[in-house]
Amino acid sequence: NRPEATAESITDGWLHTGDVARIDEDGFIFIVDRKKDMVLRGGENVYCAEVEANIFRHPSVAEACVFGVPDPRLGEEVGAAVVLRPGEALTPEALREHLAGISAKHKIPRYVWFLDEAIPRNASGKFLKRQLRETLKPEAAV
Repeated sequence: NRPEATAESITDGWLHTGDVARIDEDGFIFIVDRKKDMVLRGGENVYCAEVEANIFRHPSVAEACVFGVPDPRLGEEVGAAVVLRPGEALTPEALREHLAGISAKHKIPRYVWFLDEAIPRNASGKFLKRQLRETLKPEAAV
């Protein structure tokens, strides 16, 4: 029920979903990211999948989901919901230190939430980032 948005997503009869994909040598298509799954932080594009991949490089991390957190000065800040592996401990400072060695400074999450339960996902296994944005408040981040 949004004809303008529908018209914008169809070009020359092709539906542009906003997914980023790759095709392998056998012609199989793999969805690897969302084109718009990024944080616009002070004019810098921060791609969530890149930050998530760097967070996953820490051995204590079981799950990580990166998303934009509204910020009055920068537009958005980088936020990360993290679930640790059983028996592991990690502080936000230690996670940021880990990321400082492999990420640009503007890509390091300002907000980190350590969750005790699995990060919520939809039926196809994608993280429910909108739900996280609505329920995780900046003042509750560590």
